[in-house]
Amino acid sequence: MELVRKIIGWCWSVLNMTMAAAMVAMIVLVFINVVLRYGFNSGILLSAEVSRYLFVWVTFLGAVLCLKNGTHLELRLIESFLPEKAIFVLRRVVWAVIGFTCVLLVMGSNNQVNMNWYNAMPMSGIPVSVLYLAGVVGGSIMALIALHRFLVPSSEKRHDEDPT
Repeated sequence: MELVRKIIGWCWSVLNMTMAAAMVAMIVLVFINVVLRYGFNSGILLSAEVSRYLFVWVTFLGAVLCLKNGTHLELRLIESFLPEKAIFVLRRVVWAVIGFTCVLLVMGSNNQVNMNWYNAMPMSGIPVSVLYLAGVVGGSIMALIALHRFLVPSSEKRHDEDPT
């Protein structure tokens, strides 16, 4: 079991590093393109397309990490008025809704991937489906996180915990 935890921890580290590298690449591409465009009346043609792809992927992978870390916006005002058993049931319902929504995201994104597989962006030639693949990957991982939180209540972050 310890080996599985190490592998999962390593996967989260790789995801963090991938997001950081994508953000740096996106910033560099946009900065260089702005300098070239306004300084030299030129530019890198595929910079906007590649930046768009990176932005979409960073957004979905960032949503995965936020869900994993419990840093998404939450409204837990009602919990202070409910007994512990009702809170337990409410959280199971919330995780079920999140999981269902993620499954819908995966299904819709998968349809878009299939429909746009042969459509390519004009400058880079990268298939448009790569944009929608971010929804499939991100939604799948978030659905797994929701399922885990639904089945293993001890994995949830309590609202009264100290975030430090």
